[in-house]
Amino acid sequence: MSEIPYKIYLSENEIPSAWYNVRADMKTKPAPLLNPGTGEPLKAEDLYPIFCEELSKQEMNNDDQWIDIPGEVLDFYKMYRPSPLVRAYCLEKALGTPAHIYYKFEGNNTSGSHKLNSAIAQAYYAKKQGLKGVTTETGAGQWGTALSMATAYFGLDCQVYMVKVSYEQKPFRREVMRTYGATVTPSPSMNTNVGRKINEQFPGTDGSLGCAISEAVEAATTQEGYRYVLGSVLNQVLLHQSVIGLETKAALDKVGVKADMIIGCAGGGSNLGGLISPFVGEMLRGENQYEIIAVEPASCPSLTRGSFVYDFCDTGRVCPLAKMYTLGSNFMPAPNHAGGLRYHGMSTILSQLYADGFMKATSVKQTDVFAAAEQFARVEGILPAPESSHAIKVAIDEALKCKETGEAKNIVFGLTGTGYFDLVAYQKYNDGVMDDYIPTDDDIAASLSQCPKV
Repeated sequence: MSEIPYKIYLSENEIPSAWYNVRADMKTKPAPLLNPGTGEPLKAEDLYPIFCEELSKQEMNNDDQWIDIPGEVLDFYKMYRPSPLVRAYCLEKALGTPAHIYYKFEGNNTSGSHKLNSAIAQAYYAKKQGLKGVTTETGAGQWGTALSMATAYFGLDCQVYMVKVSYEQKPFRREVMRTYGATVTPSPSMNTNVGRKINEQFPGTDGSLGCAISEAVEAATTQEGYRYVLGSVLNQVLLHQSVIGLETKAALDKVGVKADMIIGCAGGGSNLGGLISPFVGEMLRGENQYEIIAVEPASCPSLTRGSFVYDFCDTGRVCPLAKMYTLGSNFMPAPNHAGGLRYHGMSTILSQLYADGFMKATSVKQTDVFAAAEQFARVEGILPAPESSHAIKVAIDEALKCKETGEAKNIVFGLTGTGYFDLVAYQKYNDGVMDDYIPTDDDIAASLSQCPKV
């Protein structure tokens, strides 16, 4: 029997009782959100018409290191948390690497991903505020699924604007949302003013997360008793997702292992930010050093090819301005299978950490991603989501480097969800008809040229 078990479990009593706010330890704080009309920094109360009040306060909180998790949220967490940290012995053997590979598996719930960690928190604060319902966007569908589960639990209405290409590629994900009571609309739609404008500007578009965000925000602000909630990018979401990293760190400590390298896929930043939070916190405080790698799709490479500037968070330009690595809010990614990673920008927290040198970034092509996904599935027995498979690809690459050097590094990556609703993508890969679209420098430059001059 191996000294370290295949699955390292925490007890129910070891679920974190507070979220960790990494901003409290950042010497250079993320730049403030700006009012797009005046260019002035926003205050929490300025966000109240869009977000729940408590979530608006969390969004702006740069000072409190720990924020207590409400009891009702903790009770819900206990239905599927703590999630296991798995030693990938079979993958290590298949690769012939001396590296030790661990993955934090967040797919053991009906939503199939880590998104439920923030969905239940946001639904709780909406219910506590006495709202009728919430609106949101979803890319691949994991966030919409998680939110529909959370709103069903608290008896709230849920309206989801789903990126059109995913709406068409993943009809069963859509049906799970509807089963939990959500209304699902392909975006851009003709139901909102901004949707009609985007359809006119980009005829026949397959949509983007930026489009869907614009529609969801309009829907929230034009209905009494509704607020908008978001599954990634925002500070509040990375705060809620810190449970992933806190559990990961506790599990590693339990078996006496220190991570050398931490790898996560990066679209808007929710799962990566959650996974790395306690580790980067130690780096910020000068207590430890880790190599952190953000992995993004080559089709939507905001960190590796974008600019660190103020930009709109949405294509319709109705949201505040955020300073982030961005490809430009008008950037329309190819209709490929990067799923929830098809967002033009990156979390302001992760953008600042990247700018300050606390993490690296790389981009990978989708055919390489699916090759890694199938290799992983065949030896580890889990069919991974396309998003998570970006992290798998780079974890395998790093483990093979260890094979060349003989280093026995401890590699940790986030396996944020399962791919059972992504079988159209797997089919295209298996049929040999999947291609790799990579935007040209001119494509990105044209989009970035339209960023606001702040």
